[in-house]
Amino acid sequence: MRLHAYVLAADPAFLAQSVQSYYDVVDRIVVSYDAEGLSWTGTPIPVERCLEILRAIDTEDKCVFVPGAFARLDHEPLENDTYQRQTALDLASEGADWVLQLDTDEVLPSSAPLVSAIRSAEASGHGGVDYPARWLYARVGPGTYLEASTRSGRPAASFPGPLAVRSGTTLRHCRQADVPLFRVDLRPWNTDPFHPRTATVHEVVGHEDAVIHYSWVRSDETMRRKFGWSGHTAVYSRPDVYDAWVRRARHPRLTALTSPLRSRDWYRVTHAPDHLEGEW
Repeated sequence: MRLHAYVLAADPAFLAQSVQSYYDVVDRIVVSYDAEGLSWTGTPIPVERCLEILRAIDTEDKCVFVPGAFARLDHEPLENDTYQRQTALDLASEGADWVLQLDTDEVLPSSAPLVSAIRSAEASGHGGVDYPARWLYARVGPGTYLEASTRSGRPAASFPGPLAVRSGTTLRHCRQADVPLFRVDLRPWNTDPFHPRTATVHEVVGHEDAVIHYSWVRSDETMRRKFGWSGHTAVYSRPDVYDAWVRRARHPRLTALTSPLRSRDWYRVTHAPDHLEGEW
């Protein structure tokens, strides 16, 4: 089974750790980036820093660097997101059986469970692998984070889209695709609050094997910039979103303690490796 991957070079924060976590199991990595150094919303992003990082870790010349024009201001940001992903996926599909589509703030603790799930999906005729991620909301101390959880504080899986798809797949929205999904979860039943309780689970992995998604783990300044370049900027740029992030990061244990009182936005205090580039 020949595995390729694609990378959208825009955010350097966890880029090296993300690519290195699956570098050994793929044969080719398509690096897609905006030639003008612009985001999907038209704001400047540190593309050159991303390319420097990737060239430094590409010890086996697996990376293929492909510029493009993805800041199409006459389109919605999420349409540009999907367009860039589809462009990269089409290129990565050449000569591949499956393509990994991890974002650069997602790190695999071990690539073996995901590869095993892909093999199971291949054998069972599925078109993609829905693999669980731990969604980290904020870093609150050395190796300590607020992590999305169930209302009762148990680990919850996050599924932003299949992390692996068959070559030639057509994306519907961002990473999502209308293909039969082989679903891996943290327990034999659904643990994601955004999926129905009856969602089928084909395979189970431990919490320690889930992808670590350092989604909102940023310094204050970087978080403000991220809210501006994200495809979800229409929601993230609201002042109440930023204010809630600051308040919860400053009072993590109170945030976790009061989670059962909220109808959504449930968190627990947990531990994960510190991978952010540079100093805190």
